[in-house]
Amino acid sequence: MRRADRLFQIVQHFRGGRLVTAQKLGQWLEVSERTIYRDIADLQSTGVPIDGEAGVGYIMREGFDLPPLMFTRDEIVALVAGARMVRAFGGAAMARAADEALVKIGAVLPDAEKDRIARTEIHTPMWVVSDAARAAIDIIERAVEKRDVLTLDYRDEAGRPTARDVRPLGLWFWGKVWTLVAWCEMRDDFRAFRIDRIDKLTLAGRSFRHERGKQLADFYRSIERGEDTAYISGRSMGS
Repeated sequence: MRRADRLFQIVQHFRGGRLVTAQKLGQWLEVSERTIYRDIADLQSTGVPIDGEAGVGYIMREGFDLPPLMFTRDEIVALVAGARMVRAFGGAAMARAADEALVKIGAVLPDAEKDRIARTEIHTPMWVVSDAARAAIDIIERAVEKRDVLTLDYRDEAGRPTARDVRPLGLWFWGKVWTLVAWCEMRDDFRAFRIDRIDKLTLAGRSFRHERGKQLADFYRSIERGEDTAYISGRSMGS
C-alpha cells in the first residue's frame, strides 16, 4: 500500500469519533506501530485534528471530515444487505471489513438516515462458513491480487486426493459453496476447485505472469463457447 493511501485509510478509520489505538491501526493496515506513530504525527503536522498519545489511543476531533454521503433508501438497504452477506459467507478479513464498512457508512450518513442501518431487516445466518474455509478464502483472495501460485492438497468428488500447483484467477460463490477458478499447472488447463474440498493450501513461493489463453477472460470465453461447463457445474470439478 502506498503511503498516501495508508494516510487516507488512517483518517477513514477515525470516522465516527472512535478512539483507535496504534496497535489496532497497525493490524488493520499491516504495518508496525512505529509506522503508525510516524503517520499520525505527519497528519497532525498538516492540520488534521487528531488527539491522543502512544499507548492510550487516538481520536479525531469533529470538524474534519468529508461531507455526508447522500444515499437513497434503496442504496442503504443494498449496502447493509451486502455487508451482512459478506460477514456471514466471506473470509475472515472480508467479514471484519464488512463490519468496518457498516460503521463508516453510518458515520457519514445524514442524521435522519443514521438509524436506517439498524432498521434494515435483512439478515443472514452467522458463521455459515467454517473457520478453515474463511482462512482459505482470505489466502486465495490475496493470492489472486498478488498473482501468487498456490499449492493445493485437493480431494475430488470421489474423494481421490491430488497435489498440484495452480494460478488463482478468481473466487466464485454459489450460495452454498465457494470455488476457486484457476489455471492448473498439472492439467495445463482451467479448473474450478471447491474450497471445502481443499485439505491444505499453501503459497508455492513463486508468482506468475498473465499469459494469453490462461487468464480469467479466456476462461469466460471458453464458458461462452460451452467448453468448460462441466467444471462450472461440478461434474468434473478439480479433476
